[in-house]
Amino acid sequence: MIQTFELSKNFGKLLAVDRLELEIRPGEFFCFLGPNAAGKTTTIKMLAGLIRPSSGRCIIGGFDVQKLPESAKAILAYVPDFPFLYDKLTAREFMQFVGDLFDLKRPLAAQTTGELFEKFGLNPYANELTENLSHGTRQRLALASALLHEPQVLIIDEPMVGLDPMHARIVKDELKERSRRGVTVFLSTHTLSVAEEMADRVGIINHGRLVALGTVEELKRQAQGGGSLESVFLELVEESDAAAGK
Repeated sequence: MIQTFELSKNFGKLLAVDRLELEIRPGEFFCFLGPNAAGKTTTIKMLAGLIRPSSGRCIIGGFDVQKLPESAKAILAYVPDFPFLYDKLTAREFMQFVGDLFDLKRPLAAQTTGELFEKFGLNPYANELTENLSHGTRQRLALASALLHEPQVLIIDEPMVGLDPMHARIVKDELKERSRRGVTVFLSTHTLSVAEEMADRVGIINHGRLVALGTVEELKRQAQGGGSLESVFLELVEESDAAAGK
């Protein structure tokens, strides 16, 4: 469902992503890990069609993101770590706006909005301007809007930022349920416990290169120390730092 082929991105002399090769299956819950400035967000923005690769390709649901962007984006939802919302729209108006973008019939969009607002605890804020919402509430609204058109692929950057434990649990359960129903979830996070709990497979990127790929158990076997995903992550990143001369 998600494929990258020799995917690279340069910013001047900085090589942010270096020949990334990934294949993520339909219905897979994939967690993308890495330290700051490792290339995670750059990769995500190329997958979402927000920036153009310097070389290589990314494919979403069989559609080349650069050659067939509208087809790829029609089956895709992207939620950044700090989502942009139109401040002078209410939460309900924002959902209607998103529904119109995806050419959803308004009665269907309104019905789905009601279901998502109930699920994410957004009903008390339906008629509030988004500029007045807390960060956690804005994050839940962004997730609800991403699910409105029933995407086949969800790309999410740090979904738990600003969420209290109750709503974090609701979001995790919803994402996992979508994955079980065949939606491909590509989630970038610094919260390693989320990856350990949720991921079918994990990819670790550092200095723009994929340094590890597999299930949590496979990564534990790959690392000499074993233990928690946190200790495995630190060991594999340190090894890649040493190999890169950092």
